Amino acid sequence: MDEGNPPPSEPSGASIEPFRPRDRSIGSILIASGRLKQEDHQRIAKLQNETGQQYGEIGKQLGVLKEADIVFALSKQFEYPYPLLQESAVSKELVAAYQPFSPQVEALRGIRSRLMLEWMGKSTQCRSLAVVSAQRKEGRSWFAANLAVLFSQLGERTLLIDADLRNPRQHKIFGLSDRVGLSAVLAGLSGLDAIQHLPEFIDLSVLPAGVIPPNPQEIVSRVEFGMMLNRLASDFDVILIDTPAMTKVADAQMIAARAGSALYVAKRSKSRVSEIEKYCGLLHRASVSLAGSVLLD
Repeated sequence: MDEGNPPPSEPSGASIEPFRPRDRSIGSILIASGRLKQEDHQRIAKLQNETGQQYGEIGKQLGVLKEADIVFALSKQFEYPYPLLQESAVSKELVAAYQPFSPQVEALRGIRSRLMLEWMGKSTQCRSLAVVSAQRKEGRSWFAANLAVLFSQLGERTLLIDADLRNPRQHKIFGLSDRVGLSAVLAGLSGLDAIQHLPEFIDLSVLPAGVIPPNPQEIVSRVEFGMMLNRLASDFDVILIDTPAMTKVADAQMIAARAGSALYVAKRSKSRVSEIEKYCGLLHRASVSLAGSVLLD
């Protein structure tokens, strides 16, 4: 510190420029992206001044804008990751990406908020959460994928691991190659470069299941699984793990034990209360912390 010299001062006559927000109006964004012509923008703006209606609604009424255009513009306004429908290999199952303002996704955000308050708490450490269900086709993989997208949209460094080495689905949902994945990592045939970052999402990565091995239960039971999660904890804020159905095999219970926490997914008119009680009991006896349960329609 130079104690003998006074701090530098503003040059004579200099003034601080007032803050001026960038022009991120819907019209400007759509024109810049080639989705809207200047003359159509002027038509919309004129009617907006006359009627007071929302810009997007007028554009749709005039037939020059589609709902996807409006969602695209809003995503740019609020710096919200959103895959372009015509360009992305991401499945439409990812409603958190394709229909971010729908009631269904608002309900999923409510679940995310509960998890942040009650599961993540105030700790800054990475959290690993196994998403489990009793049977197949109860929405477990769909829920895990959409929850991963929602966490990434908060700016949380999120990793989704497909640990269902029997009927993997995450590579299909995200449009990824499954040539190399978790099975190869745990078998020592590949490193963590098997994790794939999704260009459509700023903070989301996926580790697909990879080649289905002949011994899936033995693979996920290896101590390397826990070691891998510990190593990844320094690179990610949230790690979500998709698992096999609990009615068929014990894989999910072992995976949940490695993760330390689990979220139970059930489906209305399909899941049985007796099964929920049974498998939640098994998780409890395996010293797994149950973060909660979700009932999907």
